[in-house]
Parts: sequence; C-alpha cells; structure tokens
Amino acid sequence: MNDKKIQTLDEVRAFLDGTTDIEFSIEGKDERYQWIRKTLVRFNYLCLSRGECGVVLRYLERVSGYSRQTVTRLVAQYRKTGKIQRHQRTVMGFQLYYTTQDAQLLAELDELHGTPCGAAAKKLCERMYRVHGDARFEHLSHISVSHLYNLRHSTGYQRQRHHFDKTRPTRSQIGQRRKPNPKGQPGYLRLDTVHQGDLDGIKGVYHINAVDEVTQFQCVFSVERISERFMIPTLKEIMVTLPFPILGFHADNGSEYINRTVAKLLNKLTIEFTKSRPRQSNDNALAESKNGSVIRKHLGYDHIPGGWAPQLNDFHRRHFNPYINFHRPCLFPVPHIDRKGRVKKRYPYEEMNTPYDKLKSLHKADTLLKPGITFEQLDAIALAISDNEAAKQMNEAKRKLFKTIFEQNK
Repeated sequence: MNDKKIQTLDEVRAFLDGTTDIEFSIEGKDERYQWIRKTLVRFNYLCLSRGECGVVLRYLERVSGYSRQTVTRLVAQYRKTGKIQRHQRTVMGFQLYYTTQDAQLLAELDELHGTPCGAAAKKLCERMYRVHGDARFEHLSHISVSHLYNLRHSTGYQRQRHHFDKTRPTRSQIGQRRKPNPKGQPGYLRLDTVHQGDLDGIKGVYHINAVDEVTQFQCVFSVERISERFMIPTLKEIMVTLPFPILGFHADNGSEYINRTVAKLLNKLTIEFTKSRPRQSNDNALAESKNGSVIRKHLGYDHIPGGWAPQLNDFHRRHFNPYINFHRPCLFPVPHIDRKGRVKKRYPYEEMNTPYDKLKSLHKADTLLKPGITFEQLDAIALAISDNEAAKQMNEAKRKLFKTIFEQNK
C-alpha cells in the first residue's frame, strides 16, 4: 500500500471528494489490518474531534473496502488495546455428515423396499453395512430414526414414492372362539385372505396370507378360487414351506377357513384350530396388518384374473416369500405394565429383526426346527444376497410379471 501522498486531513477530504489522483492496492487481510492501524497512528486518531474522526473512518472504509460496522469494530479494538489483530476461526465451517449421496442412497433403498417405516429403513441400512458389507451405507447405519425422516424431506430425495392401503375380513363358524396363546413358541399361524377384486364379472385372484405370531415368518400364496379344490393344497404347501412345525391355526370367520374340510385336515395333523371372537379386532390383527404393509403394498389393488394364480405362486416361491422372511425387518412387541396395572405393547427399535433373525434368537432355537432342517441351510439362503439385491430381484420379477398380466388383459 502506498498512500504517502496523503498526510493531512485536508488531503483525506480531497481524496474523498475525488479531487486527488492516487493509485494503490492492498494485497490481503493481514496487510489491510496493519494499514488501518498505521493510518490511525499517522492521523493521531485518538486525539481528533468527532467530525475529524468521521473523515478518517470514511477514508478507511473507502480504501479497505470494509463496511462501516467492521471499521468501527476494528477502531474500537485499536482504542482498547492499541493494536488490531486478526482473529481467525480455528475450525472449519459446519460440514454435512449426511451428504447428498447418502440421501440418494436412502431414496434408492426406500424405492426398493417400498418406503418402509423409519425404524425398518434404519435396520436395513445397518444390515447393508454390517451384514452385507456395503461400505456406502456406513453413514446411514448410524442415522437416528428421526433424522432419517429429515433426509426423506430433503430436496434431492423426494421423487419416487408410492403408497397403498387396506382390505377386510369375513365371518363363519367352527373352531374355538379364543385368542391363541403360543407362549413364545413358533408355529402358531394367523391367516387371512386378500381379494384382488372383480372386473366385468371376472373373479380376481385371492391371496392367502399366513403369519407366524412369534417370529412373523410369513407365507403368501395365491388361489384362483376360495374353494376346497384350491385351498387345501395351498394350506398344505404353507405347512411345508415354513421351517418349523405348525402347532396352531387361527383365522377370522371366513368360510374359506371355517369349514369341515379344513377342520378335518387340522384334526388329522393335531393342529389347534381357533377363530376370532366377536368385537375383538386384535385377535387377528397381525395377519390383517400384514395384508396392508406387505400384500397391498407390493401387489396393489388392480384387478388380476384368477387364472394368473400359478404365475403369481411361482413369483411368491422364488422371490416374494424369501424376501419378506430373510430380508425385510419387522418390529416385535414387548409387553409393558403401566402404573394402573394395564398391559401395553411397546415396539422398541432394539427388538427389530427379520423374521429369520427372530427365529434364530429364540431360546433353544435348534430344537424348534423341523427334522432335516438346520440353521446352516437357512443361513445359506439368508446370506446368499444382500437385502438390496433381494429387493431388486423381487421388484424386477414383479415388474415383468405385472407387465405380462396387464398387457394380456387389455
């Protein structure tokens, strides 16, 4: 900086009025600060009158390029200490821990798994990093459920969302009217039927939804009609598919389950047969909740003719049932007694697991499996592919199947 031509306040005023021709430059912040201090010393700032101080301040603003507030602060520092020091930040500015790439990764995971609840999405991120070794999910494996929802509201995330709703049950007679009591042992199934709707007099396919109460192992199969001809083979296949023996069978009052043929089959296998009580909507709530969160979410509401049941069952066996049992986390209830002695259910995040992991965590789990089935065999299925890869394969198979169905039904 070379401003030796300006030595008096009159020369400063001339400069401010634009009548003095001076050329100078200041290189950096440190030089600027030193120049301000030297200028204050040169004009003996502390002894100037109020008006003269204003002239010097205007001069400092013009040359330094600082605002009035900044110049005033620096002059106050000089007045107090006799020096002007630069106070640099010792840390960098706030850095984003969860980046745009993390938000996009979460969006991809949600798209694959059908936008699960926050806790389920967090568990999937943890599994992708810890179980399947995908390093991209390292940040997301530590995310809280509440902040996961913040990421879902971020600008780069909100693009590809789809949601679906519910179905309903029916009624009839046979079996014991009571709520089953599995006592922590797998094998007590809750069953319900989901109808894919009728169109122009053509009956839609029916989905049979069987859920184990303790582990939430789930089997989904489709039938053309809810009659003995189709239901009995399907119920037998459900019993074969599950890795543990069936001990109980609970349904609502629908005639597809509450009939003599089904009762005869269950009696032959010594399986307990119960049905929902009137005005007790929670008796079959587990199966009904899975109707919405699993079947409607993935299979939708559009009409599918009953003749497509074999193709749907092939999809269920190859992709859908393995995905929901080995790769889809579920919340599990923990009973809690409040101050009034009432038992309430809580669903802590720590208890969230896939149905298969829940089965493995049970006491003496090896003794609960069917003869000839081992956890080594089941581990090979569970760890063969990652959760995301299972979802990709399931979604791709579903897309091809639905494309075939809806193109041929036009």
